[in-house]
Amino acid sequence: MDVAVLGAGSWGTALAILMARNGLEVTLFGRDHDEMTVMRHTHENMKYLPGFSFPKNLTVSDLKNYEGAPIAYVAVPSSGVREVLTDLPGETPILILATKGLESSTGKVATVVAEECMPSATVGVISGPNLAVEIVQGIPTAAVAASKDPKVADRVRANMMCPSFRVYASDDVVGVEIAGALKNVLAIGGGLSDGLGFGDNTKGALLARGLKEMITYGLSHGGRLETFIGIAGVGDLFATAASKLSRNYRLGYALGSGKHIHEALAEIGQVAEGVNTAEAVMHVARHEGIQIPVFEMIDSVVREKLAPRAAVSLLMERMTREEGLDFSHLTHQTYAGSGVEDSVDGSHATEQMKHDQEEHPFA
Repeated sequence: MDVAVLGAGSWGTALAILMARNGLEVTLFGRDHDEMTVMRHTHENMKYLPGFSFPKNLTVSDLKNYEGAPIAYVAVPSSGVREVLTDLPGETPILILATKGLESSTGKVATVVAEECMPSATVGVISGPNLAVEIVQGIPTAAVAASKDPKVADRVRANMMCPSFRVYASDDVVGVEIAGALKNVLAIGGGLSDGLGFGDNTKGALLARGLKEMITYGLSHGGRLETFIGIAGVGDLFATAASKLSRNYRLGYALGSGKHIHEALAEIGQVAEGVNTAEAVMHVARHEGIQIPVFEMIDSVVREKLAPRAAVSLLMERMTREEGLDFSHLTHQTYAGSGVEDSVDGSHATEQMKHDQEEHPFA
């Protein structure tokens, strides 16, 4: 086995298929024994990604049978990361978090949880505008692999790169994770606006203000601006806040259409990460004094503290006179750094991108 994928939902299955198509020996591990048994016999994930046969080099197993792997991709919901990684047997020197959410009880990003559970492992993260069904369909997209160890980021790139899936390297782990998590909350907001029957103007304004707040929150936790206006930030936000393939968008649309939260979640039938992340980010923001009214509005609607239309109206009334970001509290090192080399992909990734562009037209 070259690669293990922990989590057999749509996203984990898509990652496993992608890497198996690249020639790697991949094992997909899941927690539901009955579902894994069906997948072993049908050679596809009929529940989450029906119609896409597994390559011959992709095997399926119960998570309880995991005994270690050279590199493991964690694709379980954020609420399950700690449970899965606590006392995980065997040796796993490299852990790549493919989870897009914050731990609801602590507000921590998944790599921090992973480091607490498996301090000997080197961690990284993969994130971007990556709707599972489009990945297995071979529709072109891109992602960011982030790790403090550039060799780990390159390892992820080597596992996943193909003509339809471009991967760029970054060392801004926290920025990539926060962008991936918070865009799910904003995607609920995008669906909410559409469900209420508002126009594209309303959604554009709502998401633009939400992006500003995502950047404010991300910078306050050590992320870099370039990350939030790049593939892992704006790119992922665009993909999920307007797509009917997005669970979080569909959840928001259902709420805006008058459904209660339990009805909307039951209709989707999968975890919508934005629900728990909205609560987690607001807990942290209140504790740290970060003003993020768009996120507060979305969380209030999800918790059914405010009716959707009333929440949007209140938000429009309180929008500030000035739009700009305030960087006065940031140090030169945190934001400006040493210049071009501190961009989201860094000098290492810039050189790699040039090489990729010579090999493939889509970059």
